[in-house]
Amino acid sequence: MQWTVVVPLKALARAKSRLSDTAADAVRPGLALAFAQDTVAAALACAAVRDVAVVTDDPVAGRALAALGARIVPDEPAGGLNAALAHGAAAVRALRPRGAVAALNADLPALRPVELARVLDAAAEFPRAFLPDAAEIGTTLLAATPGGELRPSFGPDSRARHRASGAVELDLAEVPSVRQDVDTGDDLRAALSLGVGPHTTAATARLLIPGQPGG
Repeated sequence: MQWTVVVPLKALARAKSRLSDTAADAVRPGLALAFAQDTVAAALACAAVRDVAVVTDDPVAGRALAALGARIVPDEPAGGLNAALAHGAAAVRALRPRGAVAALNADLPALRPVELARVLDAAAEFPRAFLPDAAEIGTTLLAATPGGELRPSFGPDSRARHRASGAVELDLAEVPSVRQDVDTGDDLRAALSLGVGPHTTAATARLLIPGQPGG
């Protein structure tokens, strides 16, 4: 099964505020973009992914991610994360009504294409399925197979909400790169230990991060 992956990305100036203990205000927009670039590049390189649609109104991010090969969908609802995902899924289904759609966080800088393929192949067995994040509280991926609605409920405690909504929780081992999103300094250190993509490597090169070489 081939998937369209929908990636939501808020305005870079407002992104990653919880990284304030690790990165200064002027640095965080660049980090957020680098995370998204590595996420989108890895998704596009995944054998199970047909294409990637990024929902954003940020012009800098839109240009950078379009250059990687993503389709940019304007965030017309401007109603937050779940509204953006629902809008992106609707835009995808308008072009491909029977397509398989997966929502993926934009902050997975260590994402490995082979691990993403493993998750999507498992999700193909169910009408709706999701993968919890590394903290086992949130969600990094929510998938809907042909004929199913995405019905995203991301945000705090989204693991419990997606489970309560009837989505199947995927119990997969050895897919840490798909689960390790980055909201805090500890998350960033965990992602760096897994090995991040080239954009995040460059963006974090000048940061002094305890626990990392040079930190």
